[in-house]
Amino acid sequence: MWKGKAGALLRVWGLWPAGVPRRRLLSCDAASQAGNSSPRCWNCGSPGGPGQGDRFFCLQCRALQPPDPTRDYFSLMDCNRSFRVDTTKLQHRYQQLQRLVHPDFFSQRSQTEKEFSEKHSTLVNDAYKTLLAPLSRGLYLVS
Repeated sequence: MWKGKAGALLRVWGLWPAGVPRRRLLSCDAASQAGNSSPRCWNCGSPGGPGQGDRFFCLQCRALQPPDPTRDYFSLMDCNRSFRVDTTKLQHRYQQLQRLVHPDFFSQRSQTEKEFSEKHSTLVNDAYKTLLAPLSRGLYLVS
């Protein structure tokens, strides 16, 4: 029923860039990147790598960038930093991020991108598991 139409609609709505089929360039919280000075893409060296606009992919060469180790789970999962979390929104964001960075999508890419993909995927999994359970979410909030 949706064969071919869904992709076209998502491209029109700006959810799929034309050069990267089935992957959306997602922006994240730029506040977590405030301490970085002039980040560059590891692949092409262009400015605006992982820090500028906090994109998962380089805007020039579309290479997956390394994950930010200082990033908190709430900003990664696009949730308010509070005990109350919309679990439906959390699950949707988890699936969205995994479609973007899951290692299965990087099997034909460079070894560096494969490693970054594994790190991103692990970070997303940890964030989802932590924020989904109320007890672990509360402990994460107080730490």
